[in-house]
Amino acid sequence: MLAIPVAVAAAGGAVARYLIDRAIQRRHTSVLPWGTFTINVSGALLFGLVTGLQLHHGLSHNAVAILGSGALGGYTTWSTFMWESFALTEQGAIGSATANLTASVVAGLAAAAAGLGLALL
Repeated sequence: MLAIPVAVAAAGGAVARYLIDRAIQRRHTSVLPWGTFTINVSGALLFGLVTGLQLHHGLSHNAVAILGSGALGGYTTWSTFMWESFALTEQGAIGSATANLTASVVAGLAAAAAGLGLALL
């Protein structure tokens, strides 16, 4: 049953997200959520790589489900990204919220494309 390894991988991804976010945020005093940004961009890179490995190197559907939906699904976080952007807006930091939204989407797309490109090497 594929659901069990996906769930275990998701749990591991969530723990990694928490630990990495805390480590990054401790190093920054900025209002911007650098931990979430780093996690989502690195996750996009890895999602692109996994997708590229499936498309160009025959990575199995089970491996994609475990790595993509499981580990990286647990690692990345759309809800935290949206909540932090909304919180910045609520605090009156409209410029920071806009920068966070724009930079996250642009960097995430670029990272996903880079991951696809890495799979071709």
